[in-house]
Amino acid sequence: MQKTVGLKELRQNMTKYTDKINKGETFIVFKQSKPLFKISPPEDEYWEEVVDFTKIKKGGVNINDILSRL
Repeated sequence: MQKTVGLKELRQNMTKYTDKINKGETFIVFKQSKPLFKISPPEDEYWEEVVDFTKIKKGGVNINDILSRL
């Protein structure tokens, strides 16, 4: 069963909802009683980590630094 959440509620409690989504829940996001989008866990189970930039530098790496080295 899909649940609903208001856009403002989602923004204010993003961590709460990302935890629920990671556990498999799906939500329809509404703004002013109109559906905006559906948010759900990825269907593709074959995601793999290529590079964790936070391991290179705390807080990540600036995209411009990466692009300048390509």
